[in-house]
This record gives sequence, structure tokens and C-alpha cells, in this order.
Amino acid sequence: MTTTAPTRNRRNRRGEILEAAARLFAARGFHGVSIEDIGGAVGVSGPALYRHFSGKDALLSEMLLDVSSRLRESAGAAVTSCRDPQETLDALLNVQITFAIEQPALITVHDRELGNVPEPERRQIRRLQRLYVEEWVTVLAELHPSCPAARLRAATHAVFGLLNSTPHSAGELPAQDMRPLLHAMARAAIDASVSGH
Repeated sequence: MTTTAPTRNRRNRRGEILEAAARLFAARGFHGVSIEDIGGAVGVSGPALYRHFSGKDALLSEMLLDVSSRLRESAGAAVTSCRDPQETLDALLNVQITFAIEQPALITVHDRELGNVPEPERRQIRRLQRLYVEEWVTVLAELHPSCPAARLRAATHAVFGLLNSTPHSAGELPAQDMRPLLHAMARAAIDASVSGH
């Protein structure tokens, strides 16, 4: 079944709206941005956005659900396509580093605004995030079988914190230099966290 042009256009427009909203929410906060502001950023009237989203809450929910789903799916693809745990860990690091470099606004929005997502959607986001973390923990457990799962989980969260610092370092280095730096630092952090176990 082929996707019709109007459906594709609608999907593209939704993507544009989500990207613009992420930038605005990151810069001014969820409560500092109106529907009219978001509409203005994509060249439509505020009320026209209601053809795509029922309101700001729905827009924020979809934004964070979408990125959580994409990370989870990318991790699953890495796990199933790689040949050994070392290769899988590198692939997982690349997934998170690509996200960190390309989506700093989403990192900021997630950190600051998850509490503004309605409870049912917030539970879905948290569930997807737990599944994403467990992909990492499973791979790390294969590499370090004597290390307790709780320590591997804590190390995973710590590595996310390191990699997701990009909203603070954006512009310091070009992406082609930032990527290997983040990769090396993350690997060193993981090695340090599991040493002796």
C-alpha cells in the first residue's frame, strides 16, 4: 500500500511542527511558548496547528514519545545486526552520540519538561526508556559478566549523562571532532565503572 501525497505532506508538516516546538521549548520553556509562537515558526496560524495536534500537551507528548521510540528501535536494530558484544556496544554508543549531537534541543526539553507530559504518556515514555537502558545493560553484562546488574545500570545512566551534555557544549567543536571525543570518553567511563568487577 503506497502512501498518498497528502498523507506524506501531513506527516512532513507534523515533523516540522515538532522540530520547531522542540527548539522553542528548549529556548523558552514549555510554559513560555504559545501555540501561536509555534505556528509562527512554521509559517501557519496558531489555530491551524490544531489540525495536527489537539494542543501543546499533545505536541509535547508526541515529541518525547517519538524520540524515546526511535532510540529504542535503533538500539534494538543495533543489537540484532551486530556480531559480538563489543561491536554492539560501539553501535549503541553511536546511536546515543548521534542523538546527542543532532538533537540537543530534545535533550533539553526532555530534562526540563517531562513533568508537563500527561501521566499516561509519561508512563509510556518511561517504559520505552527503561527498555532502552536494558538493551545497554544486557550488552554490558555480556562483556562484564561478573559486574552486578545494578552497577551496569548505574554506569549506563552515567554515560547518558556524559553524552547528553551536548546542549552545554554545542558549538565548542564541530560534529566530526565531537563524535570521536564523546565515544572515547564514554568508553573510558564504562571501563572505569566496571573495573574490579
